[in-house]
Amino acid sequence: MTVRAAIVGLGRWGQRLVNSVEGSDKIRIVAGVTRRVERAQAFAVAKGFPLGSDYAAVLADPAIDAVILATPHSLHAEQVVEAAAAGKQIFCDKPFTLDKASSERAVAAAEAAGVTLSVGFNRRFLPAILELQRLLADGSLGTILHAEAHFSVNAVGRYDDDSWRLDRSEAPGGGLTGLGIHLIDAMINLMGPIAGVFAQSTSRVIQEIDDTTSVLFRFESGATASLTTLLATPMHFRLHLFGSLAHAELRGPDRLELTRLEDTVPRIIDYPAIDLERAELEAFADAVEGRASFPVSSAQAIHGAAVFEAILRSAAIGQPVAIS
Repeated sequence: MTVRAAIVGLGRWGQRLVNSVEGSDKIRIVAGVTRRVERAQAFAVAKGFPLGSDYAAVLADPAIDAVILATPHSLHAEQVVEAAAAGKQIFCDKPFTLDKASSERAVAAAEAAGVTLSVGFNRRFLPAILELQRLLADGSLGTILHAEAHFSVNAVGRYDDDSWRLDRSEAPGGGLTGLGIHLIDAMINLMGPIAGVFAQSTSRVIQEIDDTTSVLFRFESGATASLTTLLATPMHFRLHLFGSLAHAELRGPDRLELTRLEDTVPRIIDYPAIDLERAELEAFADAVEGRASFPVSSAQAIHGAAVFEAILRSAAIGQPVAIS
């Protein structure tokens, strides 16, 4: 069966999600909801679905199976709770929520209603990340000691002045909210639960939000990590895992460099680019239909929100914060 979904939020990212599943036999966009209908009306007409501003009307429509939330982060928890009460399946773009309590409330609502709730950390679907999972599982890297992560872009002039992405209340921690959160999830996925963080966040170029954020992590396993995210520099993405037998570095989304103890030069593996948004939305449809579990568990989604909350607190007080 094809999952019939409504897209909620039709800004730049919502439109990208719609475009990604064109022609999919697993999920189809049949309606849209957005705050500024006039800005997205032409897009909706071109894609062939009705567009309105009433979320409740979509939730009441029996012809809609699921909602895809591409809305400001502060709205996610309440929108998830309302969708669950209406019996709709739910895909929520990252970050899930901005604190642990609201994420727990949203997950509890979905579980009580018996609906699927998937959080869209699309980097989980990168072939290179899947290879890192395999290398960890078979012991090729040995004991993981440390990780280095970096995700930055140049946001100067990228968004409208009234965009919620330039609102400190919606994007606390600057690039951490939209970018760094992906690598936090990747480290949780690959290295397990995080025990504590020590963060700093400031602005040097962009006045509206922080453009320079860095975090130190301590994992329950005893491993450590660092993360940097910037919003005023050219695009840069990397994740480097250091193990006792080898280290593996993801340089950009599609190149993995593996160096073992006996190697004099790294082994380089280049992967073809994939449509990550289509991959995550079709995986959501598979979860709805019971064909497979979505790779981000509810426990991991809640833990990620708790880590995010702790990072913001650490940056505010200038002290390490334990994850509760």
